[in-house]
Amino acid sequence: MISGIKGKIFTKELSHCDVETAGGVIYRINISLSCYSAILDDEVTFLTTAIYREDSQTLFGFLDPNEQKMFEMLLKVNGVGPKVAMAICSTFSPSAFAEVVANQDLKTITKVPGIGNKSGGLILVQLGEFSSQLVATDSSPKTQAVYEATMALETLGFKKEMINKVLGTCSGTTVEDLVKEALAKFQK
Repeated sequence: MISGIKGKIFTKELSHCDVETAGGVIYRINISLSCYSAILDDEVTFLTTAIYREDSQTLFGFLDPNEQKMFEMLLKVNGVGPKVAMAICSTFSPSAFAEVVANQDLKTITKVPGIGNKSGGLILVQLGEFSSQLVATDSSPKTQAVYEATMALETLGFKKEMINKVLGTCSGTTVEDLVKEALAKFQK
């Protein structure tokens, strides 16, 4: 299995890069739009995920290990293939996607090309149980605080759907602030 490729950019397109390695071999690596914009030098090191099928061998490259984890997690969802997973990676950063999943935000996920209400709902439901892993890959304190506040409010007996709606309207950045603000909104 190929877990990474280091070399010189031979060609760079919005959806892929051709990378020439030291041995003279040129590899085509599919990339997200965020990865495309992050490539600033001629020399690059990609973390790769290889997908082997009966009729093809495809490499997907990432500069951010969290984006790679997100991509691989999406591939585990029924009905999500590499094209859709890469479209999601092109639309959301790992932290933004973790927030979409934590909030079960169907409206936002259906903005991704190729994802409708049915497939978006399926992604949110299947990744809902993995939202802690998505948050764990995220270094954003706000996303971690939302996750912890959600867990605290669930412990208090509130339903996840209501929690996600209310926390989406809260402006706090710490767990304590988010829980206090949410409890005040629940009382109204």
